[in-house]
Amino acid sequence: MTGKSLTRAVVAKRVDSGEPDTGEVRDLARAAGYDVAGVVTQSRKADPALQLGEGKVEELARVVADTGAKTVVFDNRLGPYQTYNLGQKLPEGTEVIDRFRLILDIFGQRAQTRKAQLQVELAELRYELPRAEAKTSLAKRDERPGFMGLGEYDESREQDIKAQISRIRDELADIEQTEQQRRERRHESGFDLVALAGYTNAGKSTLLRQLAADMDVDENEDLHPDLDTTAESEDRLFTTLGTTTRRMEMERREILLTDTVGFISDLPHWLVESFKSTLDSVYQADLVLLVVDATEDIADIHEKLVTCHDTLYERNEAPIVTVLNKVDAVSDAELEEKREALSALAPDPIAVSGMEAVNLDALRERIDDGLPERRRERLVLPMTDDTMSVVSWVHDHAHVRDVSYTDEEVVVDFEARPSIVDKTRAKASSLAEA
Repeated sequence: MTGKSLTRAVVAKRVDSGEPDTGEVRDLARAAGYDVAGVVTQSRKADPALQLGEGKVEELARVVADTGAKTVVFDNRLGPYQTYNLGQKLPEGTEVIDRFRLILDIFGQRAQTRKAQLQVELAELRYELPRAEAKTSLAKRDERPGFMGLGEYDESREQDIKAQISRIRDELADIEQTEQQRRERRHESGFDLVALAGYTNAGKSTLLRQLAADMDVDENEDLHPDLDTTAESEDRLFTTLGTTTRRMEMERREILLTDTVGFISDLPHWLVESFKSTLDSVYQADLVLLVVDATEDIADIHEKLVTCHDTLYERNEAPIVTVLNKVDAVSDAELEEKREALSALAPDPIAVSGMEAVNLDALRERIDDGLPERRRERLVLPMTDDTMSVVSWVHDHAHVRDVSYTDEEVVVDFEARPSIVDKTRAKASSLAEA
């Protein structure tokens, strides 16, 4: 994918009724590198051939010509025939893309890891497949290769796409198996896993920077190969396409905090499905922080919470804490109104500001309360040649409250996950038997 930093674009949107809102699609276009030079909207039922009405398409063509735009970005899903028909009515050379093609362009520009690149490729193939199927079906029916400008009829392309989709799914499954093994090793090492979820631009990356250690993390490369000491918190969409995991500063726990790709409204099932392996970081977490932009309208927040819950509760078993972010830009009265209006979906939200570091200590307490219970243990270890290595292991995997030494034994008072307590008991037993 190539950026379009110098490309002017006109945004178009049609809704069945009401006033079309182009705020999000304009943000998306800018995120893709377009200079939005004009906006054309319409409120009416979709025209099967053009999406917009014929008169509105003529208006769109005039705006394109007047602004010198090279691209029209539709905040609607366009079928292959609609795309072709629009291209015939707009100035020659005008590119026509829909909302989902735009999102794929952004994903392609931001994909850095092999996993992200595979997911983008999978989404692109799933986007192209129905268009290839349409070409095949139409060419067979009309016996006219290239009918309506859809390209040469090539049935093998449809089969090639399906084969590539299968190959990518297999490779993503291998990557996910490796990541699952990594998560299991982290749990075995005593880490609690916390995931940040929510819509793009809700402020997840900013919260990650505030909650996690800002200094270099002394990590075991084999145990935490994806840890990153930085995470962007710019005010733009899809800053985080993959996942960024960092160690979180907590007194009693060892926590790894993961920032995930942001949700976005009105995505088709095939696009969500293409990126489902990214959400495994959320599904496998011990606790999910669902971050919400508290400055948005109540109706928008409500709709986004419903979508997030539908997605998260599909496979997630961990508790979810709703975090109302950016409260520094919301009055107390407005915040209270939103709390009350959203109480059914977010019965006990916590209000913070990641940018201004407001109420983060209370958020840390909620994280501590929401994570699995820790067991407290007091072990008496005989003094042997291997005892200090066991004590060191406990320090690395648990919260040690106290250690006392005598000539004959070491007493360790600590808190840890049940699995770590059991392993420590086994190590203590092996010392006693030695």
